[in-house]
Amino acid sequence: MSQTIQILLVILILILAFPAGYLLAWLCKDELVQGRKWFKLLALISTILAVIFLFFNLTISFTLVFISIVSLISVAKSKDRKWVK
Repeated sequence: MSQTIQILLVILILILAFPAGYLLAWLCKDELVQGRKWFKLLALISTILAVIFLFFNLTISFTLVFISIVSLISVAKSKDRKWVK
């Protein structure tokens, strides 16, 4: 696989983290407020580990960035009064 196709594939997968985060937040509306601190912790740990693994393994790093994006969307939606019940 060429380098350009790999980069485009990684970008596409990271863009798909946004609809995945909104879908997860929509499916779990009632748990968003209770799990806010855990989503914050998961996003923080994922971001720190993504930076560390950036130097060793890009696949793991991008996976952690995906998890971080999904978690941050859940944190944002947990504060939206129109979203949670």
